[in-house]
Amino acid sequence: MDELPLGKHVILDCSGAFNANGDDVLKILEIIVDNSNARRIHSHVENFDGSVSPLGFAAVVLIDESHVSAHCYSETGLLAIDVFTCGNTDSEEIANQIEDELGKLLPNLVIHNRESISRFTKNSKINNIQNFVDTHFNHFNAGEIKKCAISLKNFLDSNGKLMITLGGAMSTAEIGKSLAPLIRAGKVHAITCTGANLEEDLFNLVAQNSYKKIKNWRNISIEEEKQLYDEGFNRITDVCIPENEAIRHIESKILEQWKSKSAFPHEHIFAIIEELEMDISPENSWLIAAKKANIPIYVPGWEDSTLGNIFAAHCLSNNCKTNAVKSGTEYMIHLANWYKNLDSPIGFLQIGGGIAGDFPICVVPMLNQDLREDVPLWGWFAQISESKASYGGYSGALPSEKITWGKLSTETPMFVIESDATIVAPIIFSYILD
Repeated sequence: MDELPLGKHVILDCSGAFNANGDDVLKILEIIVDNSNARRIHSHVENFDGSVSPLGFAAVVLIDESHVSAHCYSETGLLAIDVFTCGNTDSEEIANQIEDELGKLLPNLVIHNRESISRFTKNSKINNIQNFVDTHFNHFNAGEIKKCAISLKNFLDSNGKLMITLGGAMSTAEIGKSLAPLIRAGKVHAITCTGANLEEDLFNLVAQNSYKKIKNWRNISIEEEKQLYDEGFNRITDVCIPENEAIRHIESKILEQWKSKSAFPHEHIFAIIEELEMDISPENSWLIAAKKANIPIYVPGWEDSTLGNIFAAHCLSNNCKTNAVKSGTEYMIHLANWYKNLDSPIGFLQIGGGIAGDFPICVVPMLNQDLREDVPLWGWFAQISESKASYGGYSGALPSEKITWGKLSTETPMFVIESDATIVAPIIFSYILD
């Protein structure tokens, strides 16, 4: 019998709390606690002037069920919030209210990490992703997610290797938070992505504090779109990338790198990434995780990206040579050698469609049909996309159609999940890690 948790610990890791005042923050914590069903028994704030401890403060509200606390390094803007309660007090709701009120007090505040940890339970599996999915995901797309996650976990546990492809705006959707841990765990062995996903993980890494969130993104007017443009923002659904702090900032850093040698697009980024000041934890960047894990990255059609456009402009201005960035053909040759040299079955998890999915899957028929070699077909396949299967579409074709192109076999496990990849992919990644 699973033992129910008797408490919950919610942590918030924040940045942008520059010059935050400890007395103001303590007052917020006191009011929120007093308006909850927790009983406050003591509260205190200690402000640090920087003479002994770093400039900032430590504030705590002691409750009979544990505590609510805030610890701030004012000069760097780092702020840690802890909400630990047991009994009937809802720590999640207290954390929600703290997040809202701090957002009003500190308009530049960014929440980088929020975690909830069950306390006083011997069986931690009561709340894990595997248990949740196994219990509740039984039919339709939910059932397909469960079957896909179980099959992929078994495939990887049987020494299978995995290629993940990223189409759409997955990096701006902060897929790095769930993909980076999967890479660090050795569950991802290659990535193919669009140029946009490559650069947008980098933009997010260095400029997230300057991003602009759009609350009414479904109803935004064309006049509001023009205003965002005039303010230097580039919108992607519910978030805007700042032109100067992200795009032009990276341009100023990578231009000399482009001039220095010929390399693949991701290699140029890897050469500068460690030198950059970062707005978010590098733990949330899939690019940094991939670099440290030394897994191959393939970026076909990189020219169709913001940095690709900028590179072309510099070539037109004679600031760079066109051969400074290696081509898609060179990527395909590298991919072919990688595929041939693996002696394990290779799986293919396609997130979205487009060239990120179409390019790498073609390496198998290229090797078998054009080079007349004998390599195994892809050993596992799944696609996550909101799009229905389309007649005449390449990316939107059902997996079974790939059999006729020599990419998959009749024995290949195949899954199609028609849902929002920003929801589905983190669930599958977390299921594998559980």
